[in-house]
Amino acid sequence: QVQLVESGGGLVQAGGSLRLSCAVSGRTFSNYVMAWFRQAPGKEREFVTGIGRSGVSRYYADSVKGRFTISRDNAKNSVYLQMNSLKPEDTAVYYCAADRTAAGVVGPLSRYDMDYWGKGTLVTVSS
Repeated sequence: QVQLVESGGGLVQAGGSLRLSCAVSGRTFSNYVMAWFRQAPGKEREFVTGIGRSGVSRYYADSVKGRFTISRDNAKNSVYLQMNSLKPEDTAVYYCAADRTAAGVVGPLSRYDMDYWGKGTLVTVSS
């Protein structure tokens, strides 16, 4: 069974930075397209960013483009989300997710296509 464990969430002031990590168990991490989603209180879970198997292809939601950076280390079975210039509207639970079948990332990924999910880590941005 594949397990995803997020870490790095916390409380930060607007304009600050956080780096989220997601550790993935299993031997086939490099075969997964990875993504970060987030869910704010009272809202649906939304796509934030995704990264292809080799780390070359990446896609960002317009709301985070230029501020967030996704990366992965296949040797460490991990994916990361560097978040800069944080805004109060970035406050949400951030989830790491894996897709076994996608070939790459050329657009936003659907939460319904993701095969594995972490339990999430809370990011709170104060104004």
